[in-house]
Amino acid sequence: MSSAAVRIVAASEHDVPIILEMIRALADYEKLAHEVEASEERLRATLFGKQPAAEVSLAYVGDVCAGFAVYFPTYSTFLARPGMYLEDLYVKPEHRGHGIGFALLRHLAGLCRERGYGRLEWSVLNWNEPSIQFYKRLGAVPLDEWTRYRLAGDSLRALGEEMG
Repeated sequence: MSSAAVRIVAASEHDVPIILEMIRALADYEKLAHEVEASEERLRATLFGKQPAAEVSLAYVGDVCAGFAVYFPTYSTFLARPGMYLEDLYVKPEHRGHGIGFALLRHLAGLCRERGYGRLEWSVLNWNEPSIQFYKRLGAVPLDEWTRYRLAGDSLRALGEEMG
């Protein structure tokens, strides 16, 4: 199958169960299932509520959802232009190697072009060599000079209390 057989659609609220299924499958693949707190209710509120925090595109092969991408806008002060951060890209194992990941990234690159975005960025786990090689074949480059930091859970709450 070529990527031409893949149909990419914007997710809607009725797709929430599929989105949650894909999130759980991704978490299993990344050995992070213990970190999933997402629920259908929370996804409905944060993706399709009054102020959506992200967008989701679903990749279909026939009637089967084979993959998804979750992304949201960013901003580059140096470019003085918005960009896109790809939070999650996942293709079900039985559909890998058939152009679905490529089709999703091509779709996102097209959205970036249409919206006037200056960059598309994402993170990949260091052990995920198949994905790293895939991204390099597309021309993506690792930003080795940057280290990503995260505040979450108790640390985030504590800092917010101190500031608040």
